[in-house]
Amino acid sequence: MSEPSIFTRILRGEIPSEIIAQTDNVFAIRDIAPKAPVHLLVIPKTQEYRDVVELAAGDPALLTEMIGLANSLAADHADGDFRLIFNTGPNAGQTVFHVHAHVLAGSLEENSLGD
Repeated sequence: MSEPSIFTRILRGEIPSEIIAQTDNVFAIRDIAPKAPVHLLVIPKTQEYRDVVELAAGDPALLTEMIGLANSLAADHADGDFRLIFNTGPNAGQTVFHVHAHVLAGSLEENSLGD
């Protein structure tokens, strides 16, 4: 069995972080290095999927749940408009190989891509 990801450790309470929203299968936290006025992470509670491609193939309902939570977060923390970013692979900036989505909101010139 692989070591628990940082996100799994946050979910277990081993690493401090405020869970700002959650469902039975997904949770959300603030990014520790925000790239926009609103920069949240939406993360499945399972670390079974390394990236969004694996998730889409393995559990499309879980991907749909992630997008639904991202939409709710944008409504609660911004004006409802948001960017949803999945970094897939190290050359695309993925550094944590537990699938997660970046929810960014705010003026476009303040938003940048990256993990």
